[in-house]
Amino acid sequence: MMMVWLTAIGVGGATMVGAVLGFVFRHTVQKIGNMVLSFASGVMLAAAVLGLILPALDHGGAHSTLVAVAGILTGAVGLKWMHRLIPHLSRMLGTSPSEQNLHMDRVLLFTAAIAIHNLPEGIAAGVGFGTGSTADALMIAGGIALQNLPEGMVIIAPMLEAGIPPGRTLWLALATGAVEIVGTLLGYFTVQAASAILPFALAFAGGTMLYVISDEMIPEIHTDGGQGASFTLLLGFCLMLVIR
Repeated sequence: MMMVWLTAIGVGGATMVGAVLGFVFRHTVQKIGNMVLSFASGVMLAAAVLGLILPALDHGGAHSTLVAVAGILTGAVGLKWMHRLIPHLSRMLGTSPSEQNLHMDRVLLFTAAIAIHNLPEGIAAGVGFGTGSTADALMIAGGIALQNLPEGMVIIAPMLEAGIPPGRTLWLALATGAVEIVGTLLGYFTVQAASAILPFALAFAGGTMLYVISDEMIPEIHTDGGQGASFTLLLGFCLMLVIR
């Protein structure tokens, strides 16, 4: 249980660390953020496939493929539904300079979008412990934490530009990481209480991670031309294959 708590704090804390870095280095963070984000995309891709989807197939019994497919699609559709309720991160970051003086309520919705999509990421980290493999669980959590660093960085600038006081900006950014701690514990206790749903829960978590990678991370790392982004992604993926 101590490992679960440490993982929850580490996953959520990565967003908080990223927020602090984004606050301190807010004028130079974009280039570094994209490099970390592309590497994290590869790590998360490996974690989703190796740590969640393949174990879902292993634990799914006679109908493992059907359960895995249903879980993946449900996770992706669920996350898409949540994103439709609030401004999408990539659209917010992709606005032109003339559009970047965002109204404060829109920026707060943008921050809420980060917090809401952090919840299923945290759940994925917690569900990973249901397989009984601490190594797989830590691989999943590590990939999510790497992604959270640049994510925490990029939520600072829009809030400051909207006129939100620096102190409140930092606290709001830190709160988005706290959501992930709650999600990790929720995912862990859910699969512990009902082990029968483990295959579906694993696939569901994998689906949410694949959706985030495809819909949000990959488009973002190519916004500036993506020089070397694909190779950095592959480097992250291969690294997880080697150390797994």
